[in-house]
Amino acid sequence: MTVRELLSALTRDLKGEQVALPADAALDVPCSGVEYDSRKTKPGSVFVALPGQKADGAAFAPQAAASGAVAIVSERPRPENVTAAWIAVGNARLALALLASEFFGHPSRRMQVVGITGTNGKTTTSYLLQAIFEAAGTPCGLMGTVAYRIGDRQIAATRTTPEAPDVQLLMRQMLDAGCRACVMEVSSHALAMHRVDGIHFAAGVFTNLTRDHLDFHQDMESYFAAKRRLFEILPPDAPGVINVDDPRGASLVDVAHRPMTYAINRDADVTPGPLSFAFDGLTFDVRMPQGVTHVTSKLVGRPNVYNILAAVATAAALGVGVDAIEEGLHSLAGVPGRFELVSSTGDDITVVVDYAHTDDALRNLLETARPLASRRLITVFGAGGDRDRTKRPLMGMVAARMSDVVVITSDNPRTEDPLRIIEEVKLGAEPEMRQGNAEVIAMPDRRQAILHSIDRASAGDVVLIAGKGHEKYQEIGGRVTPFDDVAVAHEALEARRDKSRVG
Repeated sequence: MTVRELLSALTRDLKGEQVALPADAALDVPCSGVEYDSRKTKPGSVFVALPGQKADGAAFAPQAAASGAVAIVSERPRPENVTAAWIAVGNARLALALLASEFFGHPSRRMQVVGITGTNGKTTTSYLLQAIFEAAGTPCGLMGTVAYRIGDRQIAATRTTPEAPDVQLLMRQMLDAGCRACVMEVSSHALAMHRVDGIHFAAGVFTNLTRDHLDFHQDMESYFAAKRRLFEILPPDAPGVINVDDPRGASLVDVAHRPMTYAINRDADVTPGPLSFAFDGLTFDVRMPQGVTHVTSKLVGRPNVYNILAAVATAAALGVGVDAIEEGLHSLAGVPGRFELVSSTGDDITVVVDYAHTDDALRNLLETARPLASRRLITVFGAGGDRDRTKRPLMGMVAARMSDVVVITSDNPRTEDPLRIIEEVKLGAEPEMRQGNAEVIAMPDRRQAILHSIDRASAGDVVLIAGKGHEKYQEIGGRVTPFDDVAVAHEALEARRDKSRVG
C-alpha cells in the first residue's frame, strides 16, 4: 500500500468533510506505518499530529518530517518549516483511527469483536466472554485493563484501550495468531478520543454508569455521552447488550439497533433465578430467550451476577450455544485483582484484594463481603492522585459506614501530597467516626497498612485491600516503584502463620 492509497481512506471515510490530497509524487511510495508519536516516525510513514491537553502534536511535525514521514495529517495550518505533504482534517483523532484500520487491513471485519463499556465490571465481563468463546471452539483475543492476550501470548496492559494504531496492531496480531473473536474493554476516554472508530463491532455491552473520571469528562452527562458513543457506532445488525437495572440503561435501549437487555430487579431479556452467596462461588439459573442455562461460577458476589448476565446475554445474542456458555462460565477460576481471595482455608482470617477505586465500586465490594464475614470487616484503601477529587470523601463515607475498621492509606498519589489525599478521604469518614460506627486509622505507607491490618485482625475477620487490584506498581512523587497488594498480603499472612506457630 502506498501512502497515497492509505490517505485515500480519508477522502472515502471522513463523512461530510472534503479532504484534499496533494499531487506530490512523494506520496506514491510504500507506506511504512501510521504514527502519532514523532519519535517513532521512519521513512515512508504518515504522522498524525494529535491535539493534546499539554502539547499539540503539530509542534512536532518538523521532527517527524526530518525522521522520514512523507505526510503529516493535522487540524492545524501547515507551518513554513515543514516540507512533507500536509493534509488538513477537521478531527485528527478520527483520522488516526481510520488510517490505522486501513493500514492494518481492517482486522475487525474478520473477527467477532465485542466492545464492553461501563464504569465497573468491564474486566470481569471480558474474561467471562473470552472463556465462553474459547469453550465454543472460537479462539479469542482479549484487550483490557489487566492484559492484552494474543493467542497463547499475554502482554501486561499499558492502557485499558490503547491509541487507535496500537488497537489495530493488536487485532491484526490476534487475527494472524488464529483468533476469530476479540473481547475488548472500551474506556470512556477511548470513545471520546475516537480510538475505537474504524472498528467493526459484532456487539456492544453496557455494564453500568457511576461516578468516575470527572477530572476528564467534567460532568456525568459528558461521561455518559462518551459511553453512549459505543452504541452509536455499532453496525445495524450488532446487538447492544444493556443493563436496564442501571438508570441510564433505558436510554441506551433507544440508541441500540438490536437491544438485548439484562437485569436482576427489572423485566429484561436475560434475568437470574434465585440467588445465594458464598465465598466459594455462585450457582443460579439464567432465563433468556433461548431457554434456561445453569450457572456454576467460582466468582463471588452480586456484582458478578451482573457480569455473568452480561456475558450470557452477549454470547446468546451472538449465537453461542448453551453448553459452551455453561462450560465457559464454569472454567473461569477468577480474574486478577477482582475479589481475589489471597488467604487459604488454613488461615483464620479471610483476605481479599480488589480493584475497587470509586465509591460505587467500594460499596459493591463491601456489600459482597459483609454477609460473608462472621466477625469484623477491615477495609484498607486509598484514592489516586491527579484524578477526580470529588470521589475521595464519598469513598471515605462508604468505607466508614460499611466497615468496622477502616485503614486509609496511599493508592497512587502520583504528583499529589499523599497526606492531603488521605485527609480528603477522611473528611467523608468523620461523621461515621463521630457516631462510633467505625474505627478509622490513617497510615500513609501502603505496605505498612496491609501488614498492620492483617497482623491485628482477629480470627474470623475479613480484610479487604482495595484500589489497586492487579497493579504491580505504585506511583509516588512521579516515580514508579514495584508494588503488589497480593504479594504483600501473602507476606503478611505468612508472618501471621509463623507467629501463630510460635505462639
